[in-house]
Amino acid sequence: MFNKRFLNQMTEFIFVEQEPKPADIIFVPGSGFPQIAEKAAQLYREGFSTCVLPSGKYSILQGKFAGVQAKAEVYEGEYRTEWEFLKTVLVRNGVRACDVWREEKAAYTYENAIRSREVTDAAGLHVDRGIICCKPAHARRALLYYQLLYPDTELLVCPADDCDITRENWFLSEKGCETVLGEIARCGEQFHEIMKKMRDKEKKPSA
Repeated sequence: MFNKRFLNQMTEFIFVEQEPKPADIIFVPGSGFPQIAEKAAQLYREGFSTCVLPSGKYSILQGKFAGVQAKAEVYEGEYRTEWEFLKTVLVRNGVRACDVWREEKAAYTYENAIRSREVTDAAGLHVDRGIICCKPAHARRALLYYQLLYPDTELLVCPADDCDITRENWFLSEKGCETVLGEIARCGEQFHEIMKKMRDKEKKPSA
């Protein structure tokens, strides 16, 4: 029914995944899905890093924290920001509160990367290697953004294990197709805008 070579090209582009290695920090882009923080906590407990940096205020489109998107019965409660929610998940899964770094301003993925870089720079942390924990379908875009802000860093993507949309099933549902094809479209649209701003910045005469 499906052209496997055609599907594989999109699957390999979007669903980036690497084996974890010891890292200076674990990044968790803002989200209401606890699975990504659970994955970060697992890697922390296994000794891959001693600090975790969740990032996020809330969605710029909604103007408030959108609520817990999965396992609400486990993580019930009122949360002001994505960071507050993700920190709660991390601590409940074995991360010491003092090892959870704070970034509570970002409102979209690119800003997660920008603000995270501000936090690590302010702390004087040189990130030789970092791990990104995100939803599987968000892997490519998250990697591109963080790599843009950490050009000299080895970044490993270790996505959550138990999300609904995966590399094995995304093409079997309308929701999966919309999610993955939407990610492909956003990669093109958003990076087109970013590159345009970079070109415009280079054209401006220095003061």
